[in-house]
Amino acid sequence: MAQLHRLSRRDFLKVSGLTTAGMALAACAPAQVNVESTVANSDEALQRLLEGNQRYAANKSIDLNESQSRRVEVAKGQSPFATIFSCVDSRVPPELIFDRGLGDLFVIRTAGQVIDNAVLGSLEFGVAELKIPLLMVLGHEKCGAVKATVEAVENNTTAEAEINWLVDGIRPAVEAAKTQSGDLLDNAVKANVSLTVERLKGSSILSEAVENGELKIVGAHYDLDTGVVEVIL
Repeated sequence: MAQLHRLSRRDFLKVSGLTTAGMALAACAPAQVNVESTVANSDEALQRLLEGNQRYAANKSIDLNESQSRRVEVAKGQSPFATIFSCVDSRVPPELIFDRGLGDLFVIRTAGQVIDNAVLGSLEFGVAELKIPLLMVLGHEKCGAVKATVEAVENNTTAEAEINWLVDGIRPAVEAAKTQSGDLLDNAVKANVSLTVERLKGSSILSEAVENGELKIVGAHYDLDTGVVEVIL
């Protein structure tokens, strides 16, 4: 019986050693890489964005394209499938809310999505040089920049320093929203998205790409509470 006990113990240690070694090898093995097909057009790009947002809103993010191998891959060059022009609000990080990673999105952010020459040039660069097929203007619930503009318009006041430049950029949206029924701030946020989309379509580079079917420009709204992005135009 003593011999059987020693053999059993030896076998146990042998198996345990193999198991430990196996675990060590598994820990050293590279993480599995999720390989996606190349986005062929703007419709596929929009679908990929919204699918990622659905995962995020449902707390099922899969952290695509954040691996070491992806970092090495995109170091060779970038080919983002969508441009996101959104607000600087810290609660609206595009890569997170669309469940995307390195090299996926070309992101440009200003308070209230206000456009200047640097912004427009960057957006045009994304289309002319990187051939990005989708441009999304993303507004969001309870936007602080839009709220400040609403208050400035209602109280006939002027914001401090260059902040007033932002207010002037958003003011047309607030004036348009004042004629609508419902919540003024929410309507102004959506009007701001709509007016921004229209302004971008006035760019010769962007409008030509739209006419040639190489680019789609859409407007969307992000709900801070639910995490859901809704395409509104």
